[in-house]
Amino acid sequence: MKRHSFLIGIVVIALSGGLRVSAQGAAAPPPDNTKVNKQGGQTADDQSQTKEDLALVQKIRQAIIKDKSLSTDAHNCKVITRDGAVTLRGPVDSATEKDAVGKLALKIAGDGKVTNELVVKSK
Repeated sequence: MKRHSFLIGIVVIALSGGLRVSAQGAAAPPPDNTKVNKQGGQTADDQSQTKEDLALVQKIRQAIIKDKSLSTDAHNCKVITRDGAVTLRGPVDSATEKDAVGKLALKIAGDGKVTNELVVKSK
């Protein structure tokens, strides 16, 4: 009987999306970045599927991940390519990170091929 009740509790928590608790102990609403995701500009849906563009994204992504001085946010930025043109989007922790990611992409893609739309998070 105890096992049955425990399993029902796990299922209820899983189906409800888990329980989030704020520092004050009250239930906190889940994070909502819908507005950020609906901003204008290129999105992952605009990513070209040509062999060349996918190879370019892969090289840039590998260079970003390899740089251990960058934050998790910078490692997770969006890299979107179309016809050899690269767009960088997403939040980073500092202007230094924004520049560093931009320089990595520029080094790989070439001059005039990178649009850096990374946004520095406010603290």
